[in-house]
Amino acid sequence: MKLFSRRRLVYLGVAIGALTLGGVGIGTAQASTSHSQPASAKPTVVLVHGAWADGSSWDKVTAKLQHDGCRVVAPPNPLTGVDKDAKVLRAYLSTITGPIVLVGHSYGGMVITNAALGNKQVKALVYVDAYIPDKDDTVKSLTGAVPGSVFAADPSTLFDFVAIPDDATAANLYVKPSVFGKAFADKGISAKDVAVLIARQRPLASNALDEAAGEPAWRTIPSWSVVGKQDAIIPAAEQIAMSKRAKAQTVEINAPHLSLVTDPGAVTKQIEAAAKATD
Repeated sequence: MKLFSRRRLVYLGVAIGALTLGGVGIGTAQASTSHSQPASAKPTVVLVHGAWADGSSWDKVTAKLQHDGCRVVAPPNPLTGVDKDAKVLRAYLSTITGPIVLVGHSYGGMVITNAALGNKQVKALVYVDAYIPDKDDTVKSLTGAVPGSVFAADPSTLFDFVAIPDDATAANLYVKPSVFGKAFADKGISAKDVAVLIARQRPLASNALDEAAGEPAWRTIPSWSVVGKQDAIIPAAEQIAMSKRAKAQTVEINAPHLSLVTDPGAVTKQIEAAAKATD
């Protein structure tokens, strides 16, 4: 017995084809426009995390920015070295259409300063408890520029060294649990939450500490900064000095190195000020 007439089979085929093509069309559109926006749209805020962290460190700020209608992305920072990480970020930025506000936390400041050079889409740089390097500065030189950094001590007392396969010149550095809390979150984060941060920390390649920065993008791109006055990694005095050198519009807040976690409202406000300035 025939279950379908020839005419019904034709109709069914057309319907299935339409559904299939519609699905492909929607999927293709999403893939091709995932980083695109009209020229008149708000800028895309790109959040770059620092060392011993991942994109989740930006979760509270991301949620606030999205609530306020901002388009936000937080791509992973490989933490393999300033030059390589900047190249990876530069490639990612090339997939975005329209203006960009580029934000870096801590070591992420080294990366965005290099990655944004010559990129006309980047309309603002925002540094959050971050390194703001000039040419030839290193993480190590900036960390020790003024007294007070926990990380100015002997590296063997700060880090656990883990070999990088097929690389005899560098090692992956993990912050010792006994150091982590005091360095990153001496105030404002519970011991329970600090334990989680310690457990999921991502290592920084040791070569990143001594790798010199290139020509800084902040010479040609307007900058903003957030200075945590209780920062135990990059002392506030050094953050302020770097901010002045970059002519950054600066706010100081009572926060540790992870101000993006302890005071996401203040950090979000500064990012949105930078975004508004691109209008």
